[in-house]
Amino acid sequence: MNVHDSERIAGLLLDAGYTQALEGSEPDLVVFNTCAVRENADNKLYGRLSFLAPIKKQNRNFQIAVGGCMAQKDQESIIKRAPYVDVVFGTHNIGSLPALLERSRIEEESQVEIKEALEHFPSTLPSRRHSAFSAWVSISVGCNNTCTFCIVPALRGVEKDREEGDILKEVRALVDQGVVEITLLGQNVNAYKNGGFASLLRQVGSVDGLERLRFMSPHPRDFTDDVIAAMAETPSVMPHLHMPLQSGSDRILQSMRRSYRREKYMGIIERVRAAIPDAGITTDIIVGFPGETEADFAQTLEVVEEARFSAAYTFQYSKRPGTPAATMPDQIDDATMADRYGRLHIVQQRISEEINDASLGKSYELLVTENRDTRTPDFRLVHIPEGIDARPGDIVTGRITQAAPNFMVAGEVGSVRRTRGGDAHEARVAEIGPEPIMIGMPSLAKLKLIHGS
Repeated sequence: MNVHDSERIAGLLLDAGYTQALEGSEPDLVVFNTCAVRENADNKLYGRLSFLAPIKKQNRNFQIAVGGCMAQKDQESIIKRAPYVDVVFGTHNIGSLPALLERSRIEEESQVEIKEALEHFPSTLPSRRHSAFSAWVSISVGCNNTCTFCIVPALRGVEKDREEGDILKEVRALVDQGVVEITLLGQNVNAYKNGGFASLLRQVGSVDGLERLRFMSPHPRDFTDDVIAAMAETPSVMPHLHMPLQSGSDRILQSMRRSYRREKYMGIIERVRAAIPDAGITTDIIVGFPGETEADFAQTLEVVEEARFSAAYTFQYSKRPGTPAATMPDQIDDATMADRYGRLHIVQQRISEEINDASLGKSYELLVTENRDTRTPDFRLVHIPEGIDARPGDIVTGRITQAAPNFMVAGEVGSVRRTRGGDAHEARVAEIGPEPIMIGMPSLAKLKLIHGS
């Protein structure tokens, strides 16, 4: 979602007269699109801002803008810590950035504009897509859940669903432009329209020319059997489900205010695999949540062994000021968190390697990406040999000859299917070159856009 917001920022700036900068050139405008989920994002931002301070001092025309969730959270404190920042804008007013930059240039002082709520879904914002053949489409923004560790609802607001017609219009337009893979985005996609996600999934999946449809992320609380049926019965929906677990301990799940328990979570996984036997399941897990005991952590390991995720995005708990978990008793020390994180990583790496080993000798249709890697339908990374005559956006049939925990190798490629996505990629490169996210303004020279997490 952060990357897609960056695409929207880039689209706005292009519409305002900005053009692509040449790789290796010094920008005259840097825009940071920030995240606030973990403390490390804060450290990255202020470290990079301090690096830019001497440039700002030497060049009065050089501009710096900070947007996204951290801007929404910190607001005036960003200017206090880095008074040379020209613009601070929040998650609800991305569309104001070009005007704020211009106002800062004219008035020669910092501009801070933070809206506390989103008035309507920003369907009309333009986007400069990073990929010509694969795209994200937002179906909702905000979140109505109250997880005790998460600051996102406070920063992105309550959930606002996009109108179905607007979603389908964007999907059809993207497919007409050559996009062959779309991922539907939301903080909790399956809460869309109070049970309308299965219908939306079927409608988007039926758009002629769309070859691959994905979505992220659902919440176990709202995940229903009609969504499983839509996944199984819609050919373009890929056999991949990313379902955040967070913890395998019912006690910790209750403390996290996750509104489901281990039994319900595993029931969903079982029903998905019964309907879609080749489905790949990935997840998110937090270790070291306040009050987590060794017994609680052992239950997480048990669920990981039972669920057999193809991959898990694991995190050490990060205290976020303003969340209930930040003031809970029994905060876990760093050494214990690191130990549990390492042990979980070892278990998951073993399972991932076992799953990938089971694919040795099998063939998959693989979508070639910009860096010449590919993805299986169930979202596992596959390297293909050099010299294959396939463009990003094309689909190749590859036989797996090597396997490791985090990737596989298709040593043999049997066929290459040219797609409209490959055509679109070639046209994009011919038009603007290989760096679509680096853009700049003719009167000032260049801009660099950085998105972080």
